[in-house]
Amino acid sequence: MTTKLKSKIHELFEFDFQEAAQNNCKYIIGTDEAGRGPGAGPVFAAAVCFLNADEELMEKLAILNDSKQLSEKHREELFEVITLNSVYCIKEGSVEDIDKKNILCTSLECMRKSCNGVIKEINSEDCITLVDGNKDINNFKHRQKTVIKGDSKSAAIAAASILAKVSRDRLMERLARRYPKYGWDRNKGYLTPEHVDAIKQYGVTKWHRSKFVHNILIEAELEKTTQLGLFS
Repeated sequence: MTTKLKSKIHELFEFDFQEAAQNNCKYIIGTDEAGRGPGAGPVFAAAVCFLNADEELMEKLAILNDSKQLSEKHREELFEVITLNSVYCIKEGSVEDIDKKNILCTSLECMRKSCNGVIKEINSEDCITLVDGNKDINNFKHRQKTVIKGDSKSAAIAAASILAKVSRDRLMERLARRYPKYGWDRNKGYLTPEHVDAIKQYGVTKWHRSKFVHNILIEAELEKTTQLGLFS
């Protein structure tokens, strides 16, 4: 492990060690979500608790960072290491829930469920949950603390961001095989020009978030009306 990588991974775990000490608890749980911004597909959230954060584990997680800062290859590698060396839980928030409740509420609900899953597994209240961002988890009965940009500060949050991101990307790649016109294997459901053009040409699927693509559909209708007007 290079000095730079060694320093970063130790910083991430040191942050968690300090939080545990300051809050007088044994376990740190980190939680993060993936997929709040796309126009298609579910949102995912994960929670992670490392029970034994020793030097051997840190060596295996040397490249750990915010999932957005890592390549797909590195995220896949870390996914395997994290799931083999932690207590974790991954939850999915459906497109239907996103349309009904909104993306923020659905994301926080997924976080709550994933954290409750980890707490149930470790079978201990002697913990605090570090939540990426600045929003508390609603209806969460356990101790929590928000951490802005937590995926670049906390090992547990960074690990949760990897699990959520990889899980969602894998689903979008599977869906891309069923709906190849939208390029979800490349854009993962984000509203790239390619994706927007496909929506205008082919319409939407059940995996599209209606509130996210509403304006695109209106624009498509206006374009069709304009084109018909030119030939009338």
